[in-house]
Amino acid sequence: MLPPVTGYLDRLSRRPGERITAYVSLRNPGPCRAKLVRVVSADPNPAGPGLDLRPLPFDQTFEGEHQPVRLGSWGLVRGRPRLDAREPRCWAVLVQLLSDLPAATVLATEGGADGVVIRAGTAGAEAEITVGGAVTRLRTEAPLQAAIWYRLWLSHDPRTGQAVLGQTALGNASGTTVQAQTAVSEMAPVAAVTFAARDAAEARDHFTGKIEDPLVAAAFVEAWTDPLLAPFADEKLRARWDFSAGIMTDDIADVGPDGLHGKLFNMPARGVVGAAWSGRETCWRHAPSEYAAIHFHADDLDDCGWTPSFTFDVPDEMRSGAYAFHLSCKDGEDWLPFYILPRRGYHRAPVAFLASTFTYQAYANHARGNADAAYKDRVAAWGAYPYNPDDVSAFGHSTYNRHPDGSGISLSSRLRPILTMRPGFLTFNDARGSGLRHYPADTHLLAWLEARGIEFDVVTDEDLDDEGVSLLSPYRVVLTGSHPEYHTERMLDALLAYRDSGGRLCYLGGNGFYWRIARDPARPHLIEIRRAEGGIRAWAAEAGEYYHQLDGALGGLWRRNRRPPQALVGLGFSAQGLFEGTHYRRLPASSDPRYAWIFEGVPEIIGDYGLSGGGAAGFELDRADMRLGTPPDTVILARSEQPPPSFVTVPEELLSHIATVTGESPEALKRAEIIFFEVPGGGAVFAVGSITFCGSLWNGKGFEGPVSRMLENVLRSFAKV
Repeated sequence: MLPPVTGYLDRLSRRPGERITAYVSLRNPGPCRAKLVRVVSADPNPAGPGLDLRPLPFDQTFEGEHQPVRLGSWGLVRGRPRLDAREPRCWAVLVQLLSDLPAATVLATEGGADGVVIRAGTAGAEAEITVGGAVTRLRTEAPLQAAIWYRLWLSHDPRTGQAVLGQTALGNASGTTVQAQTAVSEMAPVAAVTFAARDAAEARDHFTGKIEDPLVAAAFVEAWTDPLLAPFADEKLRARWDFSAGIMTDDIADVGPDGLHGKLFNMPARGVVGAAWSGRETCWRHAPSEYAAIHFHADDLDDCGWTPSFTFDVPDEMRSGAYAFHLSCKDGEDWLPFYILPRRGYHRAPVAFLASTFTYQAYANHARGNADAAYKDRVAAWGAYPYNPDDVSAFGHSTYNRHPDGSGISLSSRLRPILTMRPGFLTFNDARGSGLRHYPADTHLLAWLEARGIEFDVVTDEDLDDEGVSLLSPYRVVLTGSHPEYHTERMLDALLAYRDSGGRLCYLGGNGFYWRIARDPARPHLIEIRRAEGGIRAWAAEAGEYYHQLDGALGGLWRRNRRPPQALVGLGFSAQGLFEGTHYRRLPASSDPRYAWIFEGVPEIIGDYGLSGGGAAGFELDRADMRLGTPPDTVILARSEQPPPSFVTVPEELLSHIATVTGESPEALKRAEIIFFEVPGGGAVFAVGSITFCGSLWNGKGFEGPVSRMLENVLRSFAKV
């Protein structure tokens, strides 16, 4: 069931003087109201700060319409292959399924009332030929096995009505063919060709699987011996689309005589191994002919493409911070969050919060399968955000989910409703806290800053990637949120340059700076992740598919790209468990006069409470490692202890089930560490190594207690330097 009202924005951040455009859809068309709130706290837990959404003077009513979401990637060529009306023709394509799936369109043509459709699924290939309104259907009834490449072809001779549908597996010269007799008539010229769907006006019947080497020839082919070679003379070719060309684009290139080029829609996966992949090269840039396939999916989504509903011109005096449009109609409500940066060339505060919008986007609409009755009871009791991706799949899912064929989702767009990025959204039914992650969890830090009277500005991942170190350089301190996991190379360069030129960086999360992502300036709303070798992975990229299609760079862990997080912030991912936490214990170094200022008023035990899993050291933990780049002068001030039984050492630290990279026991690596170090340029880093740390800024009575005191000590010292 769709939410009664929802939407998305053209960008997640803007500056004063810029315009925000909102795209809204109502389940039932009618009046809709948009109001503006400042988001101070997005935690609905009545035992915590609660939802704190402060109204601001913007109130607009508009007539809301229902705007559909069209899932599924596909390709379109508008053009006419030179086929005479009574000339024989053969349509052919290579396909590969990765799992058992029902038949869907692989290739289709349109031309008046005439045309052909080739479909494929586990049960085999099937085709339709429409001539003068009469439809002839063929089926091979020979199964298509998963992970095997097949050549499918459909030959038709309008003069005789003879038709042949065939399929041949790579390495199997015999194949299967079926024949039929169609109406004898002239065929209308082909006006359009579609791949992985049919009906150019409103694509449907989307195919999930790989497609390669579609072509059309003015020939009648009864047998196809070698799936990789064409069984007709070159002069018979009318079009042949080479998917190895333009892998970093949404273009389809025709290498045939007439250049009938086309476009892709909804961002299928490119840079994937094709039928000719030898394994000798694993980067598509080095052997593009072996990466001549496109992996289409019936649930791909690039841009909802909705009509704008209203705009908001950011006032010059609007302070930097977290905001949201509150949408309401007679059937329900929703929120569209965004951030306001300071005016360009101006900063209001010495402190900047770096919102992890790329991480929010990577997890966008993560369907976890945990929205059970108990979860929904808590949502209802707290008045939390009521819509969950487990129940709403219309807006696509996250890079932690899989496509219908089991392949991982590698591309994520922000031009769609993101249910997980909403005030009050609960990720977990947390027995010891609120169960928040990402966007709402990071408001624990924002609400703490507000409560402690610490002035701050907000910048975002996307702004940092676009603008580089100049975005950060005006600030004395930059704070991360609870889980800054996904970064581009430009972002890491900017953060390192900021640190090394005197900036003070507070890494207040865990499992940060972990995955490398790609962006394309021509499509800035997209991010890409290839879950290459190593790391905690929701799915694993296929062999040979570790390189991004958006930028051609090797994907995977930054640690595997020789930029481990320890080299930037001193800590890196070490252990993970359920959403629960423990405490830190101060180490002797914390009493050293050089660091005592950090612990003024802070006891030995730190954070044995909190709104995230009940402890400040929880869920995902980071530790120092000199061999991975932790600076040699780093001091370890505190360390977590008594890890919950659910915690495990992460795979990249393990050589076997008993041996680790460091030589320590796997059990010893289940720890979070609080560290401090300075760099020669005057910069410094304070890092806490835990996703749940910011949840412990609240101690049950307010934003007080040892965690709050420790962070305030650090922040006020850093900010006055």
